[in-house]
Amino acid sequence: MEIKNNTTFMALSPHNGLSYKYIAPNSADGFTFVCFNSLTGDKTMWETGIGAKFINQGHGLLTWNMRGQANSPFSNGEIHEDNIVADAIRLLKKVEPQNPVFIGLSVGGLYAAKVHLGKESYPCLGLVLINTLREIGPRLSWINKSLVRLVETGGLDLLRDVYSPLLFGEKWQAQNRENFLKSYSYTPIKKNDGAWHLLKAGENTMWNVNWETINVPVFNITGLQDKIFRNDKIIAEMLTQFQNIKSIEYKDAGHMIPVEIPEQLAKDILKFIERL
Repeated sequence: MEIKNNTTFMALSPHNGLSYKYIAPNSADGFTFVCFNSLTGDKTMWETGIGAKFINQGHGLLTWNMRGQANSPFSNGEIHEDNIVADAIRLLKKVEPQNPVFIGLSVGGLYAAKVHLGKESYPCLGLVLINTLREIGPRLSWINKSLVRLVETGGLDLLRDVYSPLLFGEKWQAQNRENFLKSYSYTPIKKNDGAWHLLKAGENTMWNVNWETINVPVFNITGLQDKIFRNDKIIAEMLTQFQNIKSIEYKDAGHMIPVEIPEQLAKDILKFIERL
């Protein structure tokens, strides 16, 4: 099933807003998968991959781009963690998706958890975390700052060329290598670009969720070929904090699982929601 281009826009203020798309479930017991992007992501990743599988099974889909991502305008100073979470809550209250299940990739999973748990919150029936669990120590703090330095030096093209071999699994690398390291000159990103502001926001994001307070089923998914964010010891320790969690690993995928193996990911998530 093809997801039709029914993108809508929600204004937040005169110069800020969110581009989003909502497709409701086709039955009263269907779930709505609410998808949280990573900082350099885009809602089309969900729509062209696992989203179509969910809709084919009668479920709904809510995707959106954060301020600074495609077609979601922003004002300087308006992109930071608190606003990202507050924007998501505002959108959810507007749309009121049926039986929401939150899915977050990378830092998107953190934002999803904070939307569910915060003082100003929006509850979900289940939470899917894709390569989210981590602790920000000296190494990851260094990496977060280097992301900004790379785009300031050579834009998103340089960032992708440097980090893609570390984020994606080898199968995806072999299939897509020709799309990288091309013979163009790198162009520094401008500081009025949304991607720059989002990466700057990532430098200061607080990974301070009390995971033990999440009272809905959680599905934790990690890729064994994620060479940046995956730390087996830390993940094992963090998994003990959850009340109700199922965890799986993909040996042939890295950090970008929704792009690398969407078919298997959709199958496993659909199996998870049978518990709900």
